[in-house]
Amino acid sequence: MIAKVTSSALHGFNAAPVEVECDLTNSLPGVTIVGLGDKAITESAERIRSAFRSSGLTFPRKRVIINLAPADLKKDGVSFDLPIAIAVLRASEQISEPSLNNTYFIGELALNGSLRPVKGIVSHLQLAKSLGVKKVFLPVGNLEQASLVTGLDLFGASNLKEIYRHLTEVLEIMPFKAASVKTPEPETNLFEAIIGQETAKRALEIAAAGHHNVLLTGPPGAGKTVLARAISSVLPPMSEDEITEVTQLYSLHSKDQNKVITKRPFRSPHHSSSLMSLVGGGANPTPGEIGLAHHGVLFLDEIAEFSRQALESLRQPLEDKVITISRASGSLTYPANFVLIATQNPCPCGYFGSKNRECTCSQNAVLNYQQKLSGPLMDRIDMVVPVSRIDTRKLLDPDVIKHKKYVKNTMFVRILNARMFQANRYDVLNLTTNSQLSLSQLQKTTPVSNEVKDYLNQASEKLQMSARSYIKTLRVARTIADLESSKHSQKDITISHVSEALQYRPRS
Repeated sequence: MIAKVTSSALHGFNAAPVEVECDLTNSLPGVTIVGLGDKAITESAERIRSAFRSSGLTFPRKRVIINLAPADLKKDGVSFDLPIAIAVLRASEQISEPSLNNTYFIGELALNGSLRPVKGIVSHLQLAKSLGVKKVFLPVGNLEQASLVTGLDLFGASNLKEIYRHLTEVLEIMPFKAASVKTPEPETNLFEAIIGQETAKRALEIAAAGHHNVLLTGPPGAGKTVLARAISSVLPPMSEDEITEVTQLYSLHSKDQNKVITKRPFRSPHHSSSLMSLVGGGANPTPGEIGLAHHGVLFLDEIAEFSRQALESLRQPLEDKVITISRASGSLTYPANFVLIATQNPCPCGYFGSKNRECTCSQNAVLNYQQKLSGPLMDRIDMVVPVSRIDTRKLLDPDVIKHKKYVKNTMFVRILNARMFQANRYDVLNLTTNSQLSLSQLQKTTPVSNEVKDYLNQASEKLQMSARSYIKTLRVARTIADLESSKHSQKDITISHVSEALQYRPRS
């Protein structure tokens, strides 16, 4: 008889359904696995044999043929160990057919029969839910992440024997009851420790409220890196859907990270990072730093030091909020909706234009360095903010205490209120922040007076703004208006909002 067990294979961010078929024939004993599986799947035959023996189960002394359908879909990884083992048990009539109805299996087997967690468990279970599956058997180590997918009965097992005894009604495994996900308490506002730099703080507050991209420019020691890292402390908490998406991405990256990600990611790759580590890919493609920054921050310190190819790879995700990895065998897409915070020195030595120290760079070196960021990439950055060194005499100024109190009590609250306004305003459009608005959506949701239009049009002509830059200025102005709105009423965009947004545009 031919036994069939339901499972799935990872395909980029999502999973594809796979039916594991097993047939036993009276021939020389052996195991053949077909269906375009990789080396790890081929080797599963030996793991399963040993797991059967360690679990006290009988591996059939027949020719075992395993087919992973559809046969034209490439499959990789070790997650098929458990479904193949269950298919063998059913084909050899050690378990009955009704016990497999509407049931899904996934897991890696150790030689002693224990179950090890696998990558991408959230993607697997999202697919199982869409297929109408009710019961899922999986390793205990995957239960925490798996609990994010509701509507499924999750049966966590430590080894193959536990599942066999459950299916034969010898010992019942109780469904896992997940506790509610607890979002972390708000961090201490890191802006409290930063003295001065009010313009940069204001820009980063706008960035956190509206999900806008920022480039901080200035000499070494001005505090650019400290400012950039501080933004993580004022970002609003993630929603349940965002927690699920981010955890899904991290579970694809490494099976060692089988925890629920409740804090917004802050990814800070070094400028020597390879293109693959940034974009993602590999023989078995996984998301890179760009994808892992989803719903969080991608911080590029000294952005001009990154390779030209790496910088240009940012253009698509900054515009489309996804990253696509194309290979000869096909293309994979991962979500990549992040805030880009970058820093840059004015020249290789860092002191071009400084009043305190002489620049040692030639004019050509300064020009080449400042032109590292292409026009199309700069057009995707919403705000460019100059950061200068602070007067060291202010470091021990007693007025700093008042400043700390002001920042602590207002910045985080203003950002939360601004995000709430945006969520309510764009609920019908299925958007969450101003940075995602298209021109048509801006026209529908954000009325602009003729006076403001005339002012913006004049500025556009004088600054020679592109259409993309024009729209981004409106988005930033909308965020500034949201930050100034009261709890119960939202402000319309005014000339002062547009004027402030224009100050953050890059100088041509």
